[in-house]
Amino acid sequence: MKKNLFKIFILSSIFTTLGFIMDGDPKEPSMLMRFVEFFAMIGTIFLLFSLVYFITTFTFKKIVG
Repeated sequence: MKKNLFKIFILSSIFTTLGFIMDGDPKEPSMLMRFVEFFAMIGTIFLLFSLVYFITTFTFKKIVG
């Protein structure tokens, strides 16, 4: 389970970093606000990916086994 969560965290970090690089909006002047936005986005994407992953694996286990 730890290995799966770590993979989901790495995937969400990659997506968040790519999203911030591709973002064309003007940046906030405050460095603290940039970090807060970055880590909040990692947390949000991590939560969404984990929910999708665990719901699908739970459903698959219930259907198959």
